[in-house]
Amino acid sequence: MLDSTTQAQLAAYFERIRSPIELIASLDDQPASAEMRGLLTEIAAIAPAKISARFDGQDARRPSFQISRVGAHTGVQFAAIPMGHEFSSLVLALLQAGGHPPKLEADVAEQIQSLPIDGELRFETYISLSCHNCPDVVQALNMLAVLNPRISHVAIDGALHQAEVDARQIMAVPSIYLNGEPFYSGRMEIGEILARIDTGNAARDAAKLGTQAPFDVLIVGGGPAGAAAAVYAARKGIRTGIVAERFGGQTMDTMGIENYISVLATEGPKFAAALEAQVRHAGVELMNLQRVARITPAATPGGYASLLLDNGAELKSRTVILATGARWKNINVPGEQTYKNKGVAYCPHCDGPLFKGKDVAVIGGGNSGVEAAIDLAGLVRHVTLLEFDSQLRADAVLVNKLRSLPNVTVHTRAQTLEITGDGQTMNGLRFQDRASGDQHQLDLAGVFIQIGLVPNTEFLKGTVELSKFGEILIDAKCHTSVPGIFAAGDVTTVPYKQIIIAAGEGSKAALSAFDHLIRSPMPAPSPDLAPALAPASAAPAAGELATA
Repeated sequence: MLDSTTQAQLAAYFERIRSPIELIASLDDQPASAEMRGLLTEIAAIAPAKISARFDGQDARRPSFQISRVGAHTGVQFAAIPMGHEFSSLVLALLQAGGHPPKLEADVAEQIQSLPIDGELRFETYISLSCHNCPDVVQALNMLAVLNPRISHVAIDGALHQAEVDARQIMAVPSIYLNGEPFYSGRMEIGEILARIDTGNAARDAAKLGTQAPFDVLIVGGGPAGAAAAVYAARKGIRTGIVAERFGGQTMDTMGIENYISVLATEGPKFAAALEAQVRHAGVELMNLQRVARITPAATPGGYASLLLDNGAELKSRTVILATGARWKNINVPGEQTYKNKGVAYCPHCDGPLFKGKDVAVIGGGNSGVEAAIDLAGLVRHVTLLEFDSQLRADAVLVNKLRSLPNVTVHTRAQTLEITGDGQTMNGLRFQDRASGDQHQLDLAGVFIQIGLVPNTEFLKGTVELSKFGEILIDAKCHTSVPGIFAAGDVTTVPYKQIIIAAGEGSKAALSAFDHLIRSPMPAPSPDLAPALAPASAAPAAGELATA
């Protein structure tokens, strides 16, 4: 299963294993068991002095295998053949079980090791090998299991264990269970997991954040716009911070990026990791997994704006850049929220494999909707695409590809009226032909909603001026209606919601914020505020590209 290049790379990685590990497989007579046996045999043969494989496991879930340090149970298990997106999860689990330290900040590792746990925490994560969000969850939970002996985790390929998926009515991945009960559905970072199982975490975060000195520029949002703004601001030598609910923003949910100039092709999570690396390299204070509840503008010119976080912490900054981005838009019909993750889905790459051989619908005829329909057509029995407009709005090359597929039906002028179900899972969709007025019922296993985005501005109502669509109104230099507050990216009225446009707007917002700072009076000293850094020179930083 592993080619010679991959084997050579693994041999180099396995040099980092400090303590011998063993792979303990529980197999049956399925073809997948033979495939798992072959993979584990190949892995053990690469580093026989450090890795051994056994095939006498007694786990009831078959096929599956545990990764254990010899003489100690590490609590890491795969009920999957972890190739595809999960291959990196396998490699990291092997290294970490063998004593190679996880890539974690010291305080996070200490928090995991000292979690106040009564009994045991048994995590199960249902995944699909084509899901690009699943590895982050699998790797985070594996780290918890390696670092804390009271935690265990098993990653379960839904396609390999279909009976479990059906019994638990799992229709979206990743789906996480804790001690047999639903814990969360969707992508999670290790900090989010800890926040849910460590009840004292929020108070500690608030106390830590409350000691932050005031910022010169504070960016709300960690997508491409926020990251670009942070890098440009930090290069001016001023104190810069980012408060992000989830660093990476929408790029974390994007499978392929092929139109970011100079980057031929990449995946969203890799792109987000590169953004974070550059932000940290620039010396930006990154406060991830934090939500801003309210912003109070500065009372006087040059004064401090106040940002109140959900956990109660308060941050101060001379300028603020809003880059909170957007999220998938709901169709707001009966049944959508009732059957979310129970047939109603938003990520065809993640959840598509769960509908193999079934009938599904896609709502939306733009690029994202047509791309979803094309991808799904290769997995499911039949795809019905519904578009409200009189014609599909996707690029011609995508429309031509879609119409060439034999298992796709397209309805234009189609208004979705209701998503139906039995109270547990969805079973269909009712729509109206806007031309004839006729109503139609589709019997479906799933529906993927791809109708665009809605800006994340609910917390800004009454603070800055918004458009009728909820977008932040800005001028050509990213100024909002409030002096000292700027905005950039998908959350604004700038047309064409694209990564490269958001990054450019974020850079522009940072330059405008810096211009505002050097033209504003310094805030009066206050005993309750630590001093901010002195304002920097207006001269461009070394290596900075500028236009006259």
